[in-house]
Amino acid sequence: MNEHSLEQIETKIAFLERANAELSDVVFRQHQDIETLRAQIAALAARIEVVQLDTGVRAPEEERPPHY
Repeated sequence: MNEHSLEQIETKIAFLERANAELSDVVFRQHQDIETLRAQIAALAARIEVVQLDTGVRAPEEERPPHY
């Protein structure tokens, strides 16, 4: 193996290590985004459940005035 071949291999390894690090960062950010979205979906599901369980009876201070 000559010096030129060794240099090509080292260059390819360096490129692959950089690409691997960049992909790892992307996957980490996507994981964070997914976890945030899961939390938002859970919060929305809880709000929907509360609305669906609402009996429809409201206290007078919660009622809308007739002009609404």
